[in-house]
Amino acid sequence: MTSNPTAAPGYDLLLKGGHVIDPRNRIDALRDVAVSGKTIAAVAPDIDPALATRVVDATGLYVTPGILDIHAHVYHTRAPEGDPEGLSIVADAHSFRSGVTTMVDTGTAGWRHLRHFKHTVIDRAKTRIFAYVNIVDQGMLGDFEQDPRTFDAELAADAALAHRDIVVGIKTAHYWTHKPCDELHTPWAAVDQAIKAAELCRMPVMYDFWPRPERTYPDLILKKARPGDIHTHVFAQQFPVIDDAGHVYPHMFEARARGVIFDLGHGAGSFWFRNAVRAVAGGFVPDSISTDLHTHSVVQPVVDMQTTMSKVLNMGVSLPDVIKLSTSNPANEIGHPELGHLSVGACADVAVFNLRSGQFGFVDCGRAKITGDRKLECVLTIRAGDVLFDPNGLGAPLWTQAPSQYWRLPEA
Repeated sequence: MTSNPTAAPGYDLLLKGGHVIDPRNRIDALRDVAVSGKTIAAVAPDIDPALATRVVDATGLYVTPGILDIHAHVYHTRAPEGDPEGLSIVADAHSFRSGVTTMVDTGTAGWRHLRHFKHTVIDRAKTRIFAYVNIVDQGMLGDFEQDPRTFDAELAADAALAHRDIVVGIKTAHYWTHKPCDELHTPWAAVDQAIKAAELCRMPVMYDFWPRPERTYPDLILKKARPGDIHTHVFAQQFPVIDDAGHVYPHMFEARARGVIFDLGHGAGSFWFRNAVRAVAGGFVPDSISTDLHTHSVVQPVVDMQTTMSKVLNMGVSLPDVIKLSTSNPANEIGHPELGHLSVGACADVAVFNLRSGQFGFVDCGRAKITGDRKLECVLTIRAGDVLFDPNGLGAPLWTQAPSQYWRLPEA
């Protein structure tokens, strides 16, 4: 990193010499990226470094929009009795090291806790956080998820509309219909109430679903899900994605043609190479990549977003497409097309990756693996113009060139 304290009016930060991949703007080439304040100021070949206060050498690295992880659980302030399994992680501790600048919490909170979630987590995080409102009033996880009396479409929709600055949709999950069916305990109770809520607030539904004979997966994606709705965990073991001959079932393509969106949603038990590898080979690539990161998946098998992206990369999806599935696609899916690209004037959320070459193993939820020769490693993350992750000091001066204040301790 070099500094130009007397730079002419221009840029606060310049990423120089990197390979920019910005799918929204169809850029896949060597470009410099300049930042002024909190916004992207220029993306062009050979920007004059004399115009920038700070210059970061990105030679040999990939520069992308900030990554969006649209399936995570980050409501870590939830009272223990309301989160018996200790599900949530701290967003800032896991986002920036993978180049993630935006996370979406997928239904950890229902309408009862959404305001608390906003004030105690979302408003205090450096990571940009959005949320799906769970159709269950108390969110997840607990036995209350099996009680349809906790499904209130009107109150969920009201909460979504009252917090439209952070809410991107309605979430349904974990309703297993253990009890005999009656007027309330119908197989589709949670799905139907989630759709009702989504129609009231005019937002999409994200489905976490377990098929049963009385509620099949094809019925979910061909009859229940609406255009713009998202099925997450698409490559989980319970879904009929691949037939006995190893081909992708036609209902997957039919649902996509209807406008249903398919999200990877890795998680601790929802990503299996035997579905994913063959689906990709058969032309069915997920619409977005996400982690379902939580305390049960963060050590293994998910680890982080960059590892999940690397898995998809080594299944045969090109690097530009992996970036698209992690930036502009998820931004559009959650209704925030202002994110996920490096257009001039856009918020300066930027990730810089080293694409390592070698021999690597990647593990799925069955603890089986694939091997590959490429692995993404985040080396710099910028959120709204601020460098928040820089383990190698790309944006830092050499200590011998640091200003004198470098030596001073703050006064007590």
